[in-house]
Amino acid sequence: MKKIESQLEAALFASRWLLAPMYVGLVASLLMLLFAFAKELIHIVPQMPAASTGTIIVGVLSLVDLVMVANLILIIIFAGYENFVSKIDTSESEDRPEWMGLVTFAELKLKLIGSIVAISAVDLLRTFINVSEHASSEIGWKVLLHVTFVVSGVLFALMDRLSVHKAR
Repeated sequence: MKKIESQLEAALFASRWLLAPMYVGLVASLLMLLFAFAKELIHIVPQMPAASTGTIIVGVLSLVDLVMVANLILIIIFAGYENFVSKIDTSESEDRPEWMGLVTFAELKLKLIGSIVAISAVDLLRTFINVSEHASSEIGWKVLLHVTFVVSGVLFALMDRLSVHKAR
């Protein structure tokens, strides 16, 4: 019976590698975001001489939005892989981010919700810059969604803080 238990536990532990292709898929999504960024940049640059300040700001905010989503995906790839699959051996690289290997699952959740709040804020700012182009119901929904993200983030942080204090 002990042998069966041992084999089962080994199989369960090895199942973490099923996540690896998903992280490779997220790397592919970074390539898609790079393509979208280049496409947006190529679209914005020719408009620069005749564009209004508002148009330029909206274009730049679109680029910022893409970069923030890419940063979020990269955090998920690095932290998720290291938390659930295997440690990434980059000890010899001077470019290794200091936070790699130190982000726990709880911290990853907080980084995730923080990034979502920031992305939502950028989208909301973009909407407010061109407020005349949006229906008031659309603006209302975007504000409600953003407030929901902010409240969720605060509640996540509060729950995390309470669980740390309770564990002590």
